[in-house]
Parts: sequence; structure tokens; C-alpha cells
Amino acid sequence: MKLLPPTLRARTRYLAIEVISQQPVRREDLIRELFSSAGSLLGDVGSSECAIRLLAFEDSKGVVRCSYDRTGNVRAVLASITDVKGTKVILHVLGVSGTVMGATKKYLAGVDVFNPKEQSHINE
Repeated sequence: MKLLPPTLRARTRYLAIEVISQQPVRREDLIRELFSSAGSLLGDVGSSECAIRLLAFEDSKGVVRCSYDRTGNVRAVLASITDVKGTKVILHVLGVSGTVMGATKKYLAGVDVFNPKEQSHINE
């Protein structure tokens, strides 16, 4: 399958997040709560326009991908999440970047959320 050239791809932003909670939160539970919160806050059309994806999540830190012009909406969705499967949580946005690598290096230093050596097969 041929990839789209950069001029035809949708612009995205990557949000480095930190989950502050008393107990560890599972990735699947966070994804479920993220989509539930987006649907209730923005509606079905608004949440689909945001194109929210949780790319990586380890040790209570992760990277969320979203549409370029909907970054503010995604931040509001993240702020509205108060509990994940009965555990009280706070989602803190550490920063926003234009690339996954930039978000990881700048805001998630020391956390092995995105390792380009392990995921180099994606570009092949």
C-alpha cells in the first residue's frame, strides 16, 4: 500500500500526557474513558473530527495524537476525565508537539514510551 505524500496528509499534533492517580491505570481503561468523555463532551461528529488516538502509554505517561485544529477540544476532553474505572485520576498535559519524537524527547525524557529502534519496521 502506497503512503500519501506529506502535502496530502492530515496535520496532527501530539500531546504528551501524565496520569496522576493513586492506583495504576490500564491502557484499555484509559482509552475507553477517553472516547466516552469525547463523545459526551463533543458529540459523535465533534469527537470524530478530533481524531483522538492514544498512541503509547506506559508508567502513567503517554502520547495522544489529535487533529491539528482540534487541540483545544482534546485538551478539554482530557481535563474532563476525573475517574477511570472507579479510580480518581487527573490527566495533565505536559506539552504539545508536531511529531511523536519531539513530544517524547522534550516532555517524556527518561520514559520509554516511544522507542524508534523498536518501531523502525513501520517505515519499511
